[in-house]
Amino acid sequence: MSDVINKEKKKKFPHVYVILLTVVVICAILTYFVPAGQYDMVENADGRMVVNPDSFHYVESSPVSFFGVLNSVPKGMVETAGIIFFIFIVGGSFAVIQATGAIEAGLGKITKTMAGKEKAIIPIVMLVFSLGGAIFGMAEETLPFIPIMVTLSIALGFDSLTGVGIVLAGAGAGFAGAFMNPFTVGVAQGIAGLPLFSGMGFRIIAYLSVVSVAIGFMYIYAGRVKKNPELSSMYEFDKTREDILDLNKIRDLNLNDKLVLLAVGLTIVLLVFGVVKYGWYIQEISALFLGMAIVVALLGKLGFNGFAENLVDGMANMAGGALVVGFARAILVVLTEGTILDTILYVTSNAVSNLPSSLTALGMYIFQCLLNFIVPSGSGQAAVSIPIMAPLADLVGVTRQTAVLAYQFGDGISNIFTPTSGYFMAGLALAKVPWNKWAKWIIPMILLEYLVGGIFVFIAHYIQFGPF
Repeated sequence: MSDVINKEKKKKFPHVYVILLTVVVICAILTYFVPAGQYDMVENADGRMVVNPDSFHYVESSPVSFFGVLNSVPKGMVETAGIIFFIFIVGGSFAVIQATGAIEAGLGKITKTMAGKEKAIIPIVMLVFSLGGAIFGMAEETLPFIPIMVTLSIALGFDSLTGVGIVLAGAGAGFAGAFMNPFTVGVAQGIAGLPLFSGMGFRIIAYLSVVSVAIGFMYIYAGRVKKNPELSSMYEFDKTREDILDLNKIRDLNLNDKLVLLAVGLTIVLLVFGVVKYGWYIQEISALFLGMAIVVALLGKLGFNGFAENLVDGMANMAGGALVVGFARAILVVLTEGTILDTILYVTSNAVSNLPSSLTALGMYIFQCLLNFIVPSGSGQAAVSIPIMAPLADLVGVTRQTAVLAYQFGDGISNIFTPTSGYFMAGLALAKVPWNKWAKWIIPMILLEYLVGGIFVFIAHYIQFGPF
């Protein structure tokens, strides 16, 4: 009877597609009541298109119809096609690697080596990913690591949530508390007219604080699941995974396995080099992993047919999660086509300006936190908000550096929570972790990080964090 009741409870929680479509419909309804408005975009000194903060004007209303709601989903999929196909290709590529058996053999060796000290891997790996997020804005680049860390975490006695969390929460904490991320701190400081990467000392302290929260949360959770695996909401599903390691049946590494793992390692090195040196993004990374899959299939003696069959199977398994990205993008499509996104931005910024001086900085922070749910792009959020927040900061006695810090935390923290974040939803798809289970699990950590961010914004305002 209790099993039946539990199953009924699980059925009652809405599917992520239902949640996203509901939000899309709500946004469409708002286009009938919220006045339409727009800011003009201008080119700044760096050649970047940004909002002109003095140009807001109301325009003719363009409410989104019922058919527009339906049409927003395929439009969202077209706009995020790069991310969607990236998920397909990376998922398919890892299916090819999995078919060679090399990953199992390699992870089996690591698992045996780490016996008795499994939890030590959590802070080490999370710190590495956090540095990637803090220094070069590592986000989409984390995705190839997720299937590996999920398999390793389960083999070490943890669960798939731990595996995803080590990667996403590690890089996400570094991204939120970044001290020299060119895509957030660099862009925002450039728009605000601040010296590039100024205030780094304060940001390093903030980075260490946010990363410590993430590592502590993951470490404590992993220890609890290690002692009692049934505490995990993914416990039943993790037992059914095809990529679970049975240490008693894993073969020793042979020459072919070592060559496959070497190819995977070189691919990761090329990925980092390409991103840092040449600015590679989704398309280039997809091509890199497709090439890796072909090489791995040959080294692992799968042959060309084996490559194709496993690639297709892997992509098929990614379909449900990959298409979520398009559904999430539909929210922004509706707000943009209904021309109410800028109105929301205008009204909210005015509300922030009317707060008492001591609370204005926190108001900016809350505004940026909320804005990130509908504009999850770091550089995109900077382009639409910093041109408004920077002069507003001058008027209300908040330093521009504090305004940038408020943006930085507001933009970064929810990137591993909001379903409108494309790379995050792609990560969950690769790990086969439902968003509702992830959200319920991660929200205490997100709230703690929000609190830490708020404290640092308050301190920054109190000390007049500068240079100005």
